Amino acid sequence: MRYVSTRGTAPELGFEEVLLAGLARDGGLYVPKTWPTLSPATIAGFAGMPFHQVAVEVLEPLTGGAIPRDVQAEMAKSAYSTFGHPAVTPLVQIGPNRFVLELFHGPTLAFKDVAMQLLARLLDYVLTKRGRRATVVGATSGDTGGAAIEAFRSTRCADVFILFPHGRVSDVQRRMMTTPSAPHLHALSIEGDFDDCQARVKDMFNHLAFRDRLHLSGVNSINWARIAAQVTYYFVAAVALGAPHRKVSFTVPTGNFGDIFAAHVARRMGLPIERLTIATNSNDILPRTVATGVYETRRVVPTSSPSMDIQVSSNFERYLYESSGRDAQGITHRMASLKQSGRFELGAPMTAALKADFAAASADESTIAATIRQVWHDCGYLLDPHTACAAAASAHNSSATPEILLATAHPAKFPDTMKSITGIHPALPPRLDRLLTDPEHMTRLPNDIAAIEAFVTARSSVLTAAPVGGR
Repeated sequence: MRYVSTRGTAPELGFEEVLLAGLARDGGLYVPKTWPTLSPATIAGFAGMPFHQVAVEVLEPLTGGAIPRDVQAEMAKSAYSTFGHPAVTPLVQIGPNRFVLELFHGPTLAFKDVAMQLLARLLDYVLTKRGRRATVVGATSGDTGGAAIEAFRSTRCADVFILFPHGRVSDVQRRMMTTPSAPHLHALSIEGDFDDCQARVKDMFNHLAFRDRLHLSGVNSINWARIAAQVTYYFVAAVALGAPHRKVSFTVPTGNFGDIFAAHVARRMGLPIERLTIATNSNDILPRTVATGVYETRRVVPTSSPSMDIQVSSNFERYLYESSGRDAQGITHRMASLKQSGRFELGAPMTAALKADFAAASADESTIAATIRQVWHDCGYLLDPHTACAAAASAHNSSATPEILLATAHPAKFPDTMKSITGIHPALPPRLDRLLTDPEHMTRLPNDIAAIEAFVTARSSVLTAAPVGGR
């Protein structure tokens, strides 16, 4: 399996190199050169199969033999043994033909754990094999940071630096980043919003001398391995409801377009999906783009669903590359326009493709609160604010096709919000009893690339420590 950049000038890479690279050297994102497909018989065979085994079946054609199958199997089994439910990502029915896919049973109570637990093991394996160390950087709007720091707690091969927007994540989300005390883990509170944090991470990758010197690697969904690992739960959920003999639909709360793009990948790989619905909060750039064909950023509005407080949806570039017929030059032009003016136009053919591939809807704060209360009243199921966006987007769906809402975070990550909406203060699992009292460790930095790069350089062991294995 070979991978190509959405901007067309970076070299083709194999899976291991893409895993280590994160962002392509031309600023683009990697996608498979050709899409592998799974046969209906293979998909049907997933019925009753443990999650970690399905993960291997889905990942193997995407890794292209770069990592031995038995090694993948061992890593997947280890990664998903950290989850608090035997099904890993169980389905819960909340109405006729309406299901919630619970993705929050991992160590940090968010869907990011599904990919991050595996990504950390993949990176450790490749770095150890090559005798290398890496400097891992990432930006978070709330959940990615905690999931990354938890997943890399025991790594021997990397220092981890997570940028998060100061004052714009929940207390629980912040503490999942700041209470681990290992010296190779660094939580950086940045003045600005998530888009600023994401831009500074991209700046580091695009500063090629810095990138090469520190052996930079990424954990955001700009890293293809993150997307690849998320594809598994779409297959698992769909097969549980009758796929491939029966189509299903998914409604996905998304800000950075990574989770919904993973669903698109599953569809490209052969999963029969009738409808994919993008659900957002008031930061509605994706529904506006579906409606108008114009991608135009606005000011980020803080909401009760902070993980979707995003205006620059990085993974949308991957979809645009596909829907444009892999027109790398056109993608490069549009991304330059976005950087310069904060907008670009898709054009009629790509707009038509987008409308055919996705429905989209947004929910404001009052709708989110009303949806949480309504679902609790109707069936006693407590939605977090992100999942409530999905429930609101699918509220008027009367299709006979099963509708699966992705529950991307546990309500206990937002206790104050939940208490204000429902009067219920959801408790953290007992294993996280000390989270709210343990001391925090973080560094506050300005939204300045020079200051951030100086901090990372001073604390990366790539420049001082011996290579892994002493080679």
